[in-house]
Formats: sequence, structure tokens, C-alpha cells
Amino acid sequence: MLNQINVSEKKTMGVVTRKLLPFLMLLYLVAYLDRSNISVAALQMNADLGLSARMYGIGAGLFYVTYIIFEVPSNIILARVGARRWIARIMVSWGIVAVGMAFINTAGQLYGMRLLLGAAEAGFTPGIIYYLSRWFPTDHRARAMSFFYIAAALASVVGLPISGALLEMHGIFGFAGWRWLYFIEGIPAIVLGLVVLKYLPDTIQKARWLNGEQKQWLSGKISAESHLPVEKKDKAWQRIFSDSKVWILSLVWLLQAFGTIGITLFLPQILKGVSGGTNFVVSLLSGLPFLFACIFMYINGQHSDRMKERRFHLGMPLLLSGILLIGCLYTGSMFSYILLILSVALNWSVTPVFWAVTTEYLASGPVAAGSIGLINAMANIAGATLPLLMGYIRDLTGNYNIALWIVGVALMLGGVLGFVTTRMIAGSRAVQLSKMRLVHRATDDNNIFTKN
Repeated sequence: MLNQINVSEKKTMGVVTRKLLPFLMLLYLVAYLDRSNISVAALQMNADLGLSARMYGIGAGLFYVTYIIFEVPSNIILARVGARRWIARIMVSWGIVAVGMAFINTAGQLYGMRLLLGAAEAGFTPGIIYYLSRWFPTDHRARAMSFFYIAAALASVVGLPISGALLEMHGIFGFAGWRWLYFIEGIPAIVLGLVVLKYLPDTIQKARWLNGEQKQWLSGKISAESHLPVEKKDKAWQRIFSDSKVWILSLVWLLQAFGTIGITLFLPQILKGVSGGTNFVVSLLSGLPFLFACIFMYINGQHSDRMKERRFHLGMPLLLSGILLIGCLYTGSMFSYILLILSVALNWSVTPVFWAVTTEYLASGPVAAGSIGLINAMANIAGATLPLLMGYIRDLTGNYNIALWIVGVALMLGGVLGFVTTRMIAGSRAVQLSKMRLVHRATDDNNIFTKN
């Protein structure tokens, strides 16, 4: 009987993985590319628009201001109206704005369009994370999250060189290379948004590619693991903002984001100053750390699932990432680049484990969706403030050394907090599961008494 269950689970999760993950990875790759391609565009755009490093930092960071404001409401709406329609809406609207970035002419227009892009995309990433938690049981979740976030890293591995190549279109039809970059890279989001309406099922029961037995098993498995009760709609907001562990998780993700956001948005400019290479060579050098990030995410997520261990898989990589980032400031150029690659890879490797821990803790429904939105929104405070700070430090000192020290310390603090947080959540979850067993046992005893 046990072997039969294992075979059924393997077949079911194999179908879910094949049908959902490649498509969701493609969506996130496009999303991350449109969000971060400003880092490559800046190699030409800053000179054309007369932007200093500080002004560029403002433009890069404003995206996250509106992203933060609209993220939690967006995720609650997604949980209520369904992922298919809401994700499609998000993609089409951000694609239109991304294409519009090609036509800006002033710093003020850049600021306005980045604000619009943040508002349009708000809720996409936490919405997909919530959606994955409704399809992948805990034993499969970190691996699924690793594949999803690999798409973000691939956006840099593939996207940075492509963006660098698009800069070489400079002058075609009188259009600057950075304008071609925005225009061409914004179109896929619009097209894929329309595909989402046709392809993406809202729930397990609506998936045509699962048979009845598979739907029953997967629905039962997900339902059994939702150890917190679904709150009433009027209680959702209270539940989201009153849970101290949600705020602690938000702080861990905020500290981790110092690396993923700060390094991603400034890496091409950092390497341009160090290497002095052409824009295309710089884009290639910028993409290599994210190739290793893909490998590290997959290994860390899969190993965490297999070992059923989250604490060291979350805390240790972050701690090492911060140490290596600071270390790269005090070594020779080639060795510094190697340490930078390892730091970026280790930083990204915690993402699937973090979201596995988070979604295992949270309930289902609007509370879970809103909590995930809050955690992601709080992390984006780093996006709203760090680019401005890093740009200001660059203008003031002529390099990014102090900024990288700040990022490194934040990552180390995140690692320490990651160790503490996972232990707290594991203890809390054990208590909640114990209470559930007592309630179920009492219910069963009462049913037996009634029958007798």
C-alpha cells in the first residue's frame, strides 16, 4: 500500500512539475528582466539623460516604492479572484509600461515610469509563491521554489548578455540602444499575459491534465498540511499584521534582499569600473555569477527537502555570502571576482529554502497570500532605499566599497537571524500540529460516543 502511495505521489507531482514550473519560470524570467534591465540600460542611458549615480539610484529604487504599497492588496485580490485572471492583468499592464520606458527623455519621466512599473508588477512574485504553495506539498516545495527562483537568476544569465547585445542596436532608425532594449524586452510580458488566461488553472480541480485520483490525492495532501485555519475575510488583515513571526520572516527576507537587489542593480556598473571592458563584455561578466546562483539554488533546495532540514540551509549560506562579499574588497582583481561569484550564488541559494519555511508556516487563503505579500513588500524596502544610498556613496567616494560593506554586514545579520527564526517557527509549528491532533482525536472520540 505504501509503495502504491509513493508511486501515485511521484506520478502526480511529476505531472504538476512538468505542466506548471517551466511556464511559471518563463513568466518570472520575463518579470525579472523587465525589472532589472535598467542596470544594463544605465551604461548608455545615464549619459543620454544626464544622470549621476545618485539620480540613477533614485530611478532604480522608485520601482520598489509603489511595489511595496500595492503588494499586499494585490496578493489578497489574487487569492479571491484567482491566479489566472490576476496574473494575466499584472503581466499585460507591466508589459505596456516596460515598452513605454523606451520613450522617456528626462530624469523626471524615468522616475514616473519606474513608479508605474512598480505599481503594475506589484503582487506578481508573492502571487506566484502563494500559487506554488497551493500545488506543491511541503516535501516538494523547496525544490519547486528553487526552480522558480532559478528563473530570476537565468534572467541575469541570459538577459544581461542579451541586453548588452541590444545596446549595440544604437542608432538603428535613429533609436538609441537602451531604448531598443526597453522596447524589445517589454513585449514578451504582454504576449505571455494573454497566454496565462488560456493556460493557467486557478485550482487543482480545474487542471485538465490531472485525473480524478490525482486531483483527490493532491487536494487532500495540501489541505492536510494547511495546519492553520483559514480566517474569515474580515479577520484577514488583522491576522496578517498581528503575527510576530511574519514580521521576523520579513526582516530575514529584507536583509537577504540587500544582496539580491543591491548587487543586481549595480553589478554592471561595478564591473565596468573595475574591468574597463566594453558594454557587451561587462554584460557577460555580470551574468556569470547568476549562472552559479542557479546551480546553488537547485542544490540547496533539493538537499533541504531530502534532509528535511531548513535551519542550516537558510542561515549558513547567508552568513558565508556576507563574509565573501566583504572579502572580495581586499583581494586581487581575479580572486575578487571569484569571491563575488560565490557570494552572489550563496545569497540566492537561500531563496527556495526561505519560501519553503514561510509557506509551511502560513495558513491558506487570503491570510497566507497577504502575509507572503507583506514579507515580500518589506524586503523591497531594500530596493526603495539601497539604490539611492549606493548611488550617493559612489558619487561621494568614487567607488562602491562602503556600499558593499553595508550589504555584506546585512547578509551576515540575515544569516544569524535565519538560524534563530527557523528554530522559532519549527517549535511553533510543532505546537500547532500537536493541538490539531488533540482536536481531531477529541472529534473522533465524540463521533464514536455518538454512534454508540
